Amino acid sequence: MAAPIRPPAADARFRKNDTAPQPPDAVRRTGPLGRPRWFTTLFLTDVWERFSFYGMTAVLVLYATEDTARGGLGLAAGDAGILFGAYMAAVFLSSLPGGWIGDRILGTQRAVLYGGVLIALGHLSMAVPVTGSVYPGLVLIAGGTGLLKPNMAGLLAAFYDREDRAGRDAGFAVFYMSVQVSALISPLVVGALGEGVNWHLGFGVAALGMGAGLLQYARGIRHFGEVGRAPERAATPAERTRVLRVALAALTVVVLAYGTDIALGTFRMPHVMILVGLLAVASPVICFWRLLRNPLLTAVERVRVRTYIWLFLVSAVFWALFLQAGSAFSLFAKHSTDREVLGRTLPASWFQSAIPLFVLILAPVFAWLWTRAGDRLSTAAKYAVGMGATATAYLVMASAATLAAGGTQVSPLWLLLAFLLLAAGEVSFGPVGMSASTAIAPATFVSQMVGLFWLSGALGGGIGANALKASGDSVPGPGFFLGLAAAALATGATLLLLRRPLTRRLGV
Repeated sequence: MAAPIRPPAADARFRKNDTAPQPPDAVRRTGPLGRPRWFTTLFLTDVWERFSFYGMTAVLVLYATEDTARGGLGLAAGDAGILFGAYMAAVFLSSLPGGWIGDRILGTQRAVLYGGVLIALGHLSMAVPVTGSVYPGLVLIAGGTGLLKPNMAGLLAAFYDREDRAGRDAGFAVFYMSVQVSALISPLVVGALGEGVNWHLGFGVAALGMGAGLLQYARGIRHFGEVGRAPERAATPAERTRVLRVALAALTVVVLAYGTDIALGTFRMPHVMILVGLLAVASPVICFWRLLRNPLLTAVERVRVRTYIWLFLVSAVFWALFLQAGSAFSLFAKHSTDREVLGRTLPASWFQSAIPLFVLILAPVFAWLWTRAGDRLSTAAKYAVGMGATATAYLVMASAATLAAGGTQVSPLWLLLAFLLLAAGEVSFGPVGMSASTAIAPATFVSQMVGLFWLSGALGGGIGANALKASGDSVPGPGFFLGLAAAALATGATLLLLRRPLTRRLGV
């Protein structure tokens, strides 16, 4: 593999001056494929976790809109979009408490393990062919993913020197690229079983994938040494008690409110979005406020965190647009795309494999570009590139929707081109955003900063969930795509105008 996208050598990238435990020589040894064993373990665990995640999300909206007589939930397109958006927002929302639990209570090693257990239980719940089992399953998966993902990123970042921005960006890009293999395969497997045989059978295969990831992680955790074994700044007993009381009180209120709503027969899917929307708006405000008031932050760190709010808002816009791939784009694939190939109709969920396929192609290219550019290309500039690609994807879909007006089915090449452009946007936001979050984060707040990065996805998911519902269309039309393209273009232009002051304040 070419040097620009090779993960930095383990023995050259460990933290040198931090107070975090240093990995022993055993951790530095290479395993299969010539990579450090800790990298191989994290890589394979994430591969299986992503298999379960992307497989399930590829069929979720299709399952939700399917008639109950055919095993689906029988939801309208707008309500299915809200379910998908609320679930994705919940995944991102839970990353913040998940990051705090890893930073302050469990340590990143155990946080990843326990998160994987919750995800596996969630998929098992969805695999049970009982009406309503999908809802507790989604809750468990959202909570488990929120615990696993920020701590997985924090654990990966712990093996790199904090000052090596170019190397860390390239390392995250390679890791991000590698796990797309499972994201490519899982919609094909889960989609074929879910759409073609039985929806719950597809969810069951996703459960098997998460089980394989847990087994891989349990076998390889010994290669991490002391890195991530204990929290760097453990919460005091008083802090733990206070957080537990607040969490139990909040859970009680939610259970009583929704239990009453269901008992009275007044529950509707948009009611879920009320809670998710409030949390998506209030959580980042509270978290940034508390972080900026923390006495452990230096003056320079406070400036960086304040400036990071701009990147947070831009990320929210991106995720609001990107997450439409699993809802609006999926519905367009089912109803407005010609899926006949050699006399067979391809499952609509198979189109969800397009983005990871294109990420696999584009990630090494972008990693090479970022490494060649070095510090000359800032995080804000990389974000602008991604937003421009996303805007173009929506312009492509607006053209396709115009051609599909009146019930005409269009060539699948329109969708594939849009997915290619969305993949370029993801490569510009995903690994770069995670890497920038770990670089900007104060030393003892890395997982929480990664959680804040994913919290932007919660805000974006909350916004995007209502987009299709507000349009009133069962299948997204040209006006829907044009409106979102305009939002992407405006955000990208703002980034370009502000990139220099943002870079001076952020340092990345």
